[in-house]
Amino acid sequence: MIPQRFGRLAVLGTTMVFVLAACSAPAGDSPSADDATTEPSAAASEAAGGDLNVVFIPKAVNNPYFDAAAEGAQRAADELGGQFTQIGPQNATPDEQIPYIQDATTQGFSAIVVSATGADEVAPALQAAMDAGIPVVGYDSSPASGAYDVFVNQTDFSLIGGAMAEWACNLAPDCTGEIAILSATATATNQNAWIADMETALEDEQFANLELVDTVYGDDDPQTSTEQAQGLLQSYPDLKVIVAPTTVGILAAAQVVSEEGSDVKVTGLGLPNDMREFVESGVIPEFGLWSVPDLGYLAYHVAALLVSGEITGEPGETFTVEGLNDGEPYEIGEDSVVILGPPFTFDESNIDDFDF
Repeated sequence: MIPQRFGRLAVLGTTMVFVLAACSAPAGDSPSADDATTEPSAAASEAAGGDLNVVFIPKAVNNPYFDAAAEGAQRAADELGGQFTQIGPQNATPDEQIPYIQDATTQGFSAIVVSATGADEVAPALQAAMDAGIPVVGYDSSPASGAYDVFVNQTDFSLIGGAMAEWACNLAPDCTGEIAILSATATATNQNAWIADMETALEDEQFANLELVDTVYGDDDPQTSTEQAQGLLQSYPDLKVIVAPTTVGILAAAQVVSEEGSDVKVTGLGLPNDMREFVESGVIPEFGLWSVPDLGYLAYHVAALLVSGEITGEPGETFTVEGLNDGEPYEIGEDSVVILGPPFTFDESNIDDFDF
């Protein structure tokens, strides 16, 4: 059985004050872009001794989620004395992302940090970068195994799936009725993992009266996501909740529900600044996320440590990033994955404490 409100309980034991934080590393403080009090780890500082120049390639550059991650990465670069560059496509498709990976491979960057639009599709380009001696760090959405040195996972996928099932249960009257999922792209590894785990969670007896009627894809595009949300309302007049595990999709769904005056509730993964008006209006009573800036901050540090040779990405290696994880070491786990932390639940009681 999935513990009630576990996302909130996991984080309320931490210090959650910072202008760009939703959730920090497990039981860890989340440093503030305004305060800038976090000191870089000694190992990461050594990595900046040379010309540290890290490029981030998100799924799409016109996405506020990745803008927030970029703020954290830029802060890490400033602290380490390195450089930060972000390049990428306008649309979240593998065909558009691959040329940016190929260009980055030839432009002299120290490391490549990438959120894969398609795990297998982008793998050959990333493997070519690794063959050229460039460390590759995945973040947000994992490339295929073997196409990165370390993947910085924003959270444990199993926690996201369970949290989404819990939020849907809380928002559907008496945890009963039809629910639907509005996802990003059909090839996004993180989205697919969360949806699969949500489907598993829904098999639990406590969710027996919830019926998942459809999963649709908005391709992380505002217009497409809007059209898909409109289609869900039209196709399922008895729909109770739309769950969108994407910051673009949850905003589009909330806007559609608001404009149409629907009683459908919306939840999923969103940015507090995008969601605030909808929390206040009751369209989104609760939703979740993690510290997106911390995700970029940690990914940059991991890239720096790979460049310095302090870590290689082998499972079992440990490293520390001061200001994250309560100062405790991170451990590289199976498949060379590092987990930032658990999801955090936002609602009317806490959303005004956050600004990103």
